[in-house]
Amino acid sequence: MEEDYVMIPGTGTKKIVRDVKKEIETAFLDYSMSVIVSRALPDVRDGLKPVHRRILFTMHERGNDPGHPYRKSADTVGAVLGSYHPHGDASVYDAMVRLAQDFSMRYPLVDGQGNFGSVDGDPPAAYRYTEARMSRMAVEMLTDIDKDTV
Repeated sequence: MEEDYVMIPGTGTKKIVRDVKKEIETAFLDYSMSVIVSRALPDVRDGLKPVHRRILFTMHERGNDPGHPYRKSADTVGAVLGSYHPHGDASVYDAMVRLAQDFSMRYPLVDGQGNFGSVDGDPPAAYRYTEARMSRMAVEMLTDIDKDTV
């Protein structure tokens, strides 16, 4: 980026002069690439986005596993929002629904009870009507989480 330095009279200091349009373009491009790389693209190590990891970690912390009864999806979504993901309930519930759909995931990581949508494009029921818990596969993925493993 082109920068010009201008001396400020009487102070002995320099001021950087930049083109505002170029500065905004560069800053926006840097920010958007950061968002895409860190949040929008699934991680190559496990194929999950941060919101998916937050859902599974919350379920793990709360003991919402196959050995326990299903919990209301609204309860899980609320816990994720309250602790880790302050971006709106719809994005969290949509991510949880995807983790429960056997036609979206080769190995579903959430065991859902209720209407979680269909392969024909039918939408899932609202989160107040569905229940969920971790699947056995998700429990296996999180087996060594206390050892700070990825």
